[in-house]
Order: sequence, then C-alpha cells, then structure tokens
Amino acid sequence: MAGKKRGAKNPLPEFRNPQLADALQTQDMAALAFALRHGPTVVPLMRPGNRDDPRDVGEIWTYRDPNTGDVALLLFSDAAHKPEALPAHVALQSPAGLRAFLGAHEAVITTVFFDIAGPHPMQAAPADLIAALDA
Repeated sequence: MAGKKRGAKNPLPEFRNPQLADALQTQDMAALAFALRHGPTVVPLMRPGNRDDPRDVGEIWTYRDPNTGDVALLLFSDAAHKPEALPAHVALQSPAGLRAFLGAHEAVITTVFFDIAGPHPMQAAPADLIAALDA
C-alpha cells in the first residue's frame, strides 16, 4: 500500500475541448459542429453553480455591446483562452446544455464568438450552431 493515497478524489475535470481547438485551428465548420455535438464547451459564468447540485451549472455570461445593444455569447475551446477581463468563473457546458441555452436565447443573441482572443477565433450565427447541434 506504500505510495497509494487513501480516499483519493476523482481528478478535477479539464476545462477544455481538444476537438473544438482543432476545429478552430483549421476554421472547419463541419469539424466545429462535430466538436460541439460530441464534447463540452467552456463558458464564462456570471454566477458559479451550486456544488451540491450537479444540475446547476451557474449563470452563463453574455456580452452586450453598449453602443448597439447587440448580445454576443463567448465560448472557448480551453479555459486558458478566456481573457482575464471576463468573469473569473467558467463551466463545461454539455452539447445538450449549449443547445438548450441557444434555443432559449436565440432571439436575443446576435452572434457567437469562439476563442475571441485567439489563438484561432471564429464567429458563427446562433441559428447555424443550433442547426449544427441538431444534426
């Protein structure tokens, strides 16, 4: 038993989606759709979720342009790509959760940015992402 820890906890989840990062690097919309359907997406949070309630992922943060009123959803392939100026908390959003959020807010969100600060930013319309998630 030497070297083994008693009661070792499960490792914390990695806040990244390598398939999404690869799709952004190649700017391939089909690969982006596949990555969104089959893996989590990192979302910034206004309010973190309740740790005692796995159904509560928190409140997803969106950006409202003060000049136009346009609302953008910022998504990330890796929490390391989130700019420091955004809220500190992040969550992993499942494909179903992302689809539900986009569906509920499609009329308000004007655009979705992926890895807005790089290394390979990409932009899409909410309707295109909903179609990709539904495929």
